[in-house]
Amino acid sequence: MIVRFLAALALAASIAVPAQAAPDRRLVLVTLDGLHWTEVFRGADPERAADPAAVPFDEREAIRTAFIVPANKARALMPFLNDVVARQGVLLGDRDHGGCAAVGNAMWFSYPGYNEILTGKPDPAIVSNAHGLNRNVTFLEWLNRRPGFAGRVETVASWRVHRDILDVPKSGLSVNAGWEDAPARTPTEATIARLQAGSARIWPEVRLDTFTHAYALELLKRQKPKVLYVAYGETDDFAHDGRYDQVLWAAQRADRFLGELWAALQADPAYAGKTTLIVTTDHGRGTNGKDGWRHHGKPFAESNQVWIGAIGPDIAPGRQPGTCASSSQIAATALTALGVDWRAFDPAAGPPLAIQKP
Repeated sequence: MIVRFLAALALAASIAVPAQAAPDRRLVLVTLDGLHWTEVFRGADPERAADPAAVPFDEREAIRTAFIVPANKARALMPFLNDVVARQGVLLGDRDHGGCAAVGNAMWFSYPGYNEILTGKPDPAIVSNAHGLNRNVTFLEWLNRRPGFAGRVETVASWRVHRDILDVPKSGLSVNAGWEDAPARTPTEATIARLQAGSARIWPEVRLDTFTHAYALELLKRQKPKVLYVAYGETDDFAHDGRYDQVLWAAQRADRFLGELWAALQADPAYAGKTTLIVTTDHGRGTNGKDGWRHHGKPFAESNQVWIGAIGPDIAPGRQPGTCASSSQIAATALTALGVDWRAFDPAAGPPLAIQKP
């Protein structure tokens, strides 16, 4: 009798295995370079928007009408993050209401920030954006070597240095970054390349985000990667240029790009109901002095402060992690969203954010 009972249990367990297998999950990770949490949660800064040194006279009324007059300035600037991600998913880092998110690295600028996001821990050896090829293994590289993910991990970035951060020669990742053209695999990609070639190059190492976004949408449509990383850059570069009006327009565009990515994912059976979108920034901006917002790094107070958003089938809406969220937790959170054990990647990485459904 006992033998038959144990045999029945074994049979039931063997039948249940397929049903318990990890679901087919997809991931889109997006970064908005150097966008401070105050813009995300408060919207445009009224004093900065009225500063003639930060907003040219002929732009001031348009900025005031679009971003200062509305009662909800945060929603006016970034409606997708505030209306969709914050309500259907989580949006962390609102320090005005008890939230908290910060980088764990000691540098508070881009290369160390991206390394931390993508590897799950800071590297104190990275002290410059000119660090060169990254010796560390990112979770994207690690996934690209695993069955089911190999050849299905893509990156599109506005900043050329992402090729170094992801160490393309070592990792073998597909990375289109800076002003380089993507392979013209489709007529649409050929058109994007032509438009990009004819565009003004405001910054030699950072292309305009609209081209990065166009390539990303085409990748989703044609290549259907299992994991896509999209890195926009304008919000940081316009801030360094002291053009707060352009920072606001860039942030609004980036928010629209996020909405378009999410809409494309929901309209495609390959992604709908299977995809987690994680969005964050690599660092914050300084708050010391009138022009602190133009800069970041250790000398600039609070530029370690960031924000993190997530939405997807396994994200519990509104859930807060209970402690200060860290950029070093994003890699493990991304792997968990894919149904992958993050400890197999790196047990020393930051643990996943406690934002998943029970």
